[in-house]
Amino acid sequence: MQDFARHYGCSVLPARPRLPQDKAKVESAVQVVERWILMRIRNHRFECVDDVNDAIEPLLAQLNTKPFQKLPGSRASAFAELDAPALQALPAQPWEYASYKTVRVHIDQHVQIDGHRYSVPQALVSQVLEARLTTRGVELLHRGQRVAAHARSAHQGGFTTVVEHLPAAHRAHLQWTPERLVHWGQSIGVATGRTVQRLLEEQRHPEHGYRACLGLLSLVRKYGKPRLEAACLVALELGTARYSHVRDILANGRDRVHAADTPQWTSPQHAHVRGPGYYQ
Repeated sequence: MQDFARHYGCSVLPARPRLPQDKAKVESAVQVVERWILMRIRNHRFECVDDVNDAIEPLLAQLNTKPFQKLPGSRASAFAELDAPALQALPAQPWEYASYKTVRVHIDQHVQIDGHRYSVPQALVSQVLEARLTTRGVELLHRGQRVAAHARSAHQGGFTTVVEHLPAAHRAHLQWTPERLVHWGQSIGVATGRTVQRLLEEQRHPEHGYRACLGLLSLVRKYGKPRLEAACLVALELGTARYSHVRDILANGRDRVHAADTPQWTSPQHAHVRGPGYYQ
């Protein structure tokens, strides 16, 4: 309600529940409308809503121009003198219901909301922001000030990134860079370093791969460096560098299985097999 009032630039004074005396003029206006309009058309039968509106319109005009009993003027003249001069133009966009949640900026300069990641300026890495969520948009607020706005996306695991949020030449956070992640992987092994490098290269922006790289390198704590290096080697041979694939290789123990040298398969001799010489 406060957000609604702020959007339209008005104040809200709610009445207490079950106390009609708090809004006596409203209750009285309802009674007047019932007597002067609804009772006059109570015996009429209408085919559609438009017919009802056509019948109400002249009665409403008569009610508004009817003189007050104890005050000078009428409802129409009071509106023209008091209310009309104070009216303001409506905002360019109508108000939308919004929900709020607290989010933290990850090292990849994104916050995660409902499985999707939205970028913010790099200087806000590790800061706690407030997200204002509507049906169509996401606003990110830092100490009450909007720092980013995005169209809301339902793409699970996807990224919405503003390039200006990722300045390559003027980084405010130098502790996390693609070079540092690759160097960390190379300290474990050549295959691990190559896997980290591929994780970064396959993304539109290298920062999108930061979380996957950290997840990959964190497997050292559970499985150790030799096993992680072996698992990365198996993954590269399979043509993949995804964190989930390396994790599954370790969980299944496939990194411990050494590939046996199998001879190359050759076709057995058979009368119906022509062989490559037939086509030359």
